[in-house]
Amino acid sequence: MSDNYRVAIIGSGPAGMSAAGRAAQLKLKHILLEKTDHLCDTIYKYQKGKHVMATPSQLVLRSDLEFDAGKREAILGTWDEQVAGHGVNVKYNAEVKAIKGTGEAIPGSVQIIENRARDGTVTKTEVQRHAPPYELELTNGEKIIADTVVFAIGTQGNPNLMRCPGGDLPHVQYQLDDPTEYVDEHIVIIGAGDAGIENARGLAEDAAQGNVVTIVNRSTDFATAKDANVKALLADRDAGKLIVRLETETASIEPGWITFNTRDGEEKAQCDRIIARIGSAPPRAFVEKCGIEFSSNERLAFPKLSPVFETTAPGIYVIGALAGYPLIKHCMNQGYDVIEFINGNEDLKPADEPILEKKFADLPKGKSVDEWLEFFRERVTILNELSPLQMREFMLDSDPMPFRRGEVIFERNDPGSSLFAIAQGSVEVEIDPKDSSKVVGIEEGSIFGEVGLISGRRRGATIKAAEDMIAIEISRTAALKLQASVPAAKRAITRISTERQLLQMFGSGLTKQDIAEVVESSEIVNVRAGEAIIEEGSEGNDIFVIRVGSMVVEKMIGGKPVFLSYLPAGSYVGEMTLIAGGMRTATVKAAIKSEVIKINGDAFKKVLDANPALMKKAKQEMASRQDVNAFVEAKKDSFSGVVDMYSGIANFLVDNGIGEATDVLLIDENLCVGCDNCEKACADSHEGLSRLDREAGRTYAHLHVPTSCRHCEHPHCMSDCPPDAIHRGQDGEVFIDDTCIGCGNCQRYCPYGVIRMDKVPPKKPGLLNWLLFGFGPGPGEPDKKWSYANSDPTVEKPKKAIKCDMCSGIKGGPACVRACPTGAAIRVAPEEFLTVSKLEGEDV
Repeated sequence: MSDNYRVAIIGSGPAGMSAAGRAAQLKLKHILLEKTDHLCDTIYKYQKGKHVMATPSQLVLRSDLEFDAGKREAILGTWDEQVAGHGVNVKYNAEVKAIKGTGEAIPGSVQIIENRARDGTVTKTEVQRHAPPYELELTNGEKIIADTVVFAIGTQGNPNLMRCPGGDLPHVQYQLDDPTEYVDEHIVIIGAGDAGIENARGLAEDAAQGNVVTIVNRSTDFATAKDANVKALLADRDAGKLIVRLETETASIEPGWITFNTRDGEEKAQCDRIIARIGSAPPRAFVEKCGIEFSSNERLAFPKLSPVFETTAPGIYVIGALAGYPLIKHCMNQGYDVIEFINGNEDLKPADEPILEKKFADLPKGKSVDEWLEFFRERVTILNELSPLQMREFMLDSDPMPFRRGEVIFERNDPGSSLFAIAQGSVEVEIDPKDSSKVVGIEEGSIFGEVGLISGRRRGATIKAAEDMIAIEISRTAALKLQASVPAAKRAITRISTERQLLQMFGSGLTKQDIAEVVESSEIVNVRAGEAIIEEGSEGNDIFVIRVGSMVVEKMIGGKPVFLSYLPAGSYVGEMTLIAGGMRTATVKAAIKSEVIKINGDAFKKVLDANPALMKKAKQEMASRQDVNAFVEAKKDSFSGVVDMYSGIANFLVDNGIGEATDVLLIDENLCVGCDNCEKACADSHEGLSRLDREAGRTYAHLHVPTSCRHCEHPHCMSDCPPDAIHRGQDGEVFIDDTCIGCGNCQRYCPYGVIRMDKVPPKKPGLLNWLLFGFGPGPGEPDKKWSYANSDPTVEKPKKAIKCDMCSGIKGGPACVRACPTGAAIRVAPEEFLTVSKLEGEDV
């Protein structure tokens, strides 16, 4: 015989427990169904001794159960006691098999549910929704009747799986229960979210266990992890407890080994065990069979919910991780709230209401928090698919703000990596820094600032409000999290950034409508270092735009690959075959790990044919490349040795990091007399601390690359600077400001050894003081005895990161080049130096 309840709660995690605790306090007849023999299975499966955080800190806890940051065991113990003390009706070993309404059929509610298996086969199920009460059938055959149902089941039971070759091998696992079980193993953690970081730290905590622990993150950002976890991870890395691999993905797995794709190519490492913590997806098939609709067909989409957590099935509610809110404090608040709503409390406001009210205080009056959230969701394209709950969490990390007509939102060359979304009004982009009247508009619903988000570079243009407007400034962390959790938002940001890059690159009066088909058919392709996007002699007419990274162009001459040119981000290749026909005339491959926009050749040919100015521009580009090819072919016999020499030099430079440089110091050994004027001039321009080491570095033939900053397109040193002290200046220089705390992270991240930590001397006396009174060292002669003569030798002196800043702000440019008496030292951008046409000036 079935039992009848006012509310049945499925899942005893933080959300479910809190809901059941509130139901018990309100004396509602309820039942809490848990499929295991213990409460809160997700946290129960946390590794032993794990510290559980209580974030966000500014959010108050609204629950009848207590929760504060602490050890896993203590938190579970408190909850066990309080659930029993509150009289919560828990039924253990109660797994729900099916839910169906027992009331009347809801008109027009027949759904076709598609379930796609891993082998690709699709089964379809027709579902007719019925009104409550609901019958819950358990796997043991028992049936429970409830007026309302609360889903609090989370997503951890449906983890994302490794898809690479070898991903199904037995030493790949998706859970870590007790880190102390593993001894003397090489363990790789895939995924650097909170779970991955905590697993890695747990395995590396006790050095006596002898584990070699590596955690792999596909980018330089930890988009989905809490800030405290990231800082703790990096502290462990700095202490030598574990290895952190950034910009790394898994290529393949085999017994005892793992192969990584890194920015520098493939790398193989010893590996006894892999723990994949790469997220999870909602158990969609089961939820949909209950008559609940999802917000989209995306695998990671969440159920459609009302502001009171009700789904499209009347009387069925969803809270917690399944609703898109994974944080414990959020989940517990939702558990409390949903029972209040079910009990008829229509006036209850969410716990984050005061925080959001404060955020919206400067906006025009007349809208409630819910109205503003819906206003932003409807108006901003990248937010369209967020649920009301996701919108609340998103806005906690973002800042809405009004702007008056003509007000500057940011200036060209301002630092900043946040993204802006236009909720109302429009903006004007000044495309010519010399003429502020030349502007293009960005309309309501779109975004701007995506260049800073993608590249981390300074703002590329001045943007002003074209009219009174409202924008949302989205922090880099919130933008990355949005892209990671909402595929539609990521696609929208990628589309907009692609469209703008193509318009900026090809110009010639093109509009968004002109390139709509090109953008629609394009795709973003990640390319490993050394991987070719075009092979000489192959067929194909696609065009490739370099979005991130750089490429090198090679041609086979006399059976050997000859380096033709270097292509930085913002370049494109492939137009020669599209315009002239025939086979590919050269090989184009990635100098470093790169990202390209692959443009369908047929779609782009239509744009060329319809725009004579663009066709003319493309033919000019093609002609210059044909000239290089013809030059090499014509000279290959008369001075093949020079061609070989140049090709060897170019490959040497690319192998030594010039492929990601924007400005590099080179020294011609044939001209250098070893006077060290370059180092002395550098020291004299920088408080007595030279930024370069002339003798250090590598040499090929007569060309020497000293130890000096390359000012990389995507600086490694910027990837983890706690005070955000590293910036890129208006001339492209990467510099470190006075907020440097001397942590040394940049030095560790730089692969070229061009950053050092040095004691900061007092301000150096001027030239006249040195000449007339002998105070301090002479030009280019730092004297540490003078610098610290009056200081206590037992006190550790403060240090800061020292690196080349291209003599930013110093008239005449880099001092090292100006001080060279023979012209041996030059500073160049790779694209200006690495071209075979330079051979024309060779004396052969």
